Amino acid sequence: MGHDWIIDVLTDLKNFARQNDLPVLAELLDDAALVAAAEIESIQDNVSPTKRGDSSGTRPVLKDVGTSRRT
Repeated sequence: MGHDWIIDVLTDLKNFARQNDLPVLAELLDDAALVAAAEIESIQDNVSPTKRGDSSGTRPVLKDVGTSRRT
């Protein structure tokens, strides 16, 4: 089974959050979908973080968690 299903789940959760006045959660779920898509692509391309140019080999740190980017 592939990994693409997780994008659908995150999209459903994001839509629920938006429909139920949870804008910060919706924004974070949008970010999570982007991270998931990037990681799925790297798995499909069989490219490690080190080969992509991240010499640390560690996962990225998400900043500003819990803050809204609305203007």
